[in-house]
Amino acid sequence: MAIVDLMPFSVLAPLIASGVVALLPGRFWPWAITLLAAIVATVIAALTLPAALESTLSYPFGNWPPPIGIEYRVDAANAFVALLVAGMAALSLPWAKVSIDREVPERQGAFYALFLLALAGLLGITLTGDAFNVFVFLEISSLATYALIAHGRDRRALLASFRYLIMGTIGATFLLIGIALLYMMTGTLNMADLAVRLPEVQHTRTVDAALAFIVVGMGLKLAMLPLHLWLPNAYAYAPNFVTIFLAGTATKVALYVMVRFIFTVFGGEYSFTVLPLAIVLMALGVAGMFAGSWVAMFQDHLKRMLAYSSVAQVGYMVLGVSLFSAAGLTAAFLHMFNHALIKVALFMAVGTIMYRIGSIKLQDIRGLGRQMPWTLTAFALAGLSIIGVPTTAGFISKWYLILAAAEAGHWWLVGLIVITSMMAVYYIWRVIEAAWMQERPAGSPAVREAPLALLAPTWLMVALNFYFGIDTRLTVGASTAAAEALLGVGGLMP
Repeated sequence: MAIVDLMPFSVLAPLIASGVVALLPGRFWPWAITLLAAIVATVIAALTLPAALESTLSYPFGNWPPPIGIEYRVDAANAFVALLVAGMAALSLPWAKVSIDREVPERQGAFYALFLLALAGLLGITLTGDAFNVFVFLEISSLATYALIAHGRDRRALLASFRYLIMGTIGATFLLIGIALLYMMTGTLNMADLAVRLPEVQHTRTVDAALAFIVVGMGLKLAMLPLHLWLPNAYAYAPNFVTIFLAGTATKVALYVMVRFIFTVFGGEYSFTVLPLAIVLMALGVAGMFAGSWVAMFQDHLKRMLAYSSVAQVGYMVLGVSLFSAAGLTAAFLHMFNHALIKVALFMAVGTIMYRIGSIKLQDIRGLGRQMPWTLTAFALAGLSIIGVPTTAGFISKWYLILAAAEAGHWWLVGLIVITSMMAVYYIWRVIEAAWMQERPAGSPAVREAPLALLAPTWLMVALNFYFGIDTRLTVGASTAAAEALLGVGGLMP
């Protein structure tokens, strides 16, 4: 069977499995089948990426040729993102077993079914070559995500879920309006066909409005400042496993959709030369870098601290896109991948702390490093990656972003990147200082180290942060190919 014939199964595997696990009682089998589906999706994505690096792959559904029929159309950009999404799901599920048994003790079949729907939706968004299908899969993923967040044990999870539902619905509506305007002007929904037809009607206010609606809609899903207000509470009060999965995948897929429309459908020259999108994205990226880092510096709740840190890291990605160059896009895709590794490792460590002591407030982890040394060391090492210390994955993506800014002649951006990285030193150090250099509160019970079922996946993610900080052949190679695809050297263009 050719690899192109396997591509639909990366979405079908979790989609079909969701219906199966929803009917299963107990705890083990829903988790096991969910893990199996995620592994299948990851294997298919891993097989697809090398083929997509060589040429664009197309799978027309029902043998209806595009643009009449719907197709999955995969190049280096979305193949790389699909591997990231499926891989993060497969790597985080072993950690989930022990945590979910405590946080969601009942009806785990329904919980894992929702997770699989979210995974299938994210993969569908990534692989499809049809603009309307992007919206359909986005709604599948979003509705499942709202319900997953609401499973948090804190009652504030319900409010966080409701706020995300409202803001997410607004974002999806903006995306749908933008797609509808494009269809009105071109009569097609196929992205490759849109790229061919749009130049004839490009210099119209309708097309300008379509771009604005799509950028704002996906900016909200991306948690791009100032559209990020849903993210801190959603991350803070969702079950720990849900936070891990969202931090590793959801915002990355939203960024992919944004850049796919900007570069493939509208065209980079039009978006950044005719329209002032570069200035807008650069301003929002820099603002996000500083605002997210600044607020994170003063958070006492560790999940909220990491959530605001994510707003800052999204700023780095948006800044890379705004440079409108192969180097800038390469840096954006690199940081998309590396930030997923970083945040999954950090949230795993934080979730492990919560599993043991039931709290992740800064004052409650004082002196905990001597009682949970493996957990807190994992947090510290992953923290080095988000700071950007050499030999870590975070250093690689920030280095490439600095090179892209210098290549564009924006030396002032280099200074800002370094300054915001130093701000990350402060909020990571606050945790290390509390855990290792302060005494446990008087009367606190002794705390045992976390179980191996939580530590092993956490340390695997920490190890990957250092591995991809040393061996960059996959990440840099795939990110460079993704940037070239989006800039028109290959890609979805026919």
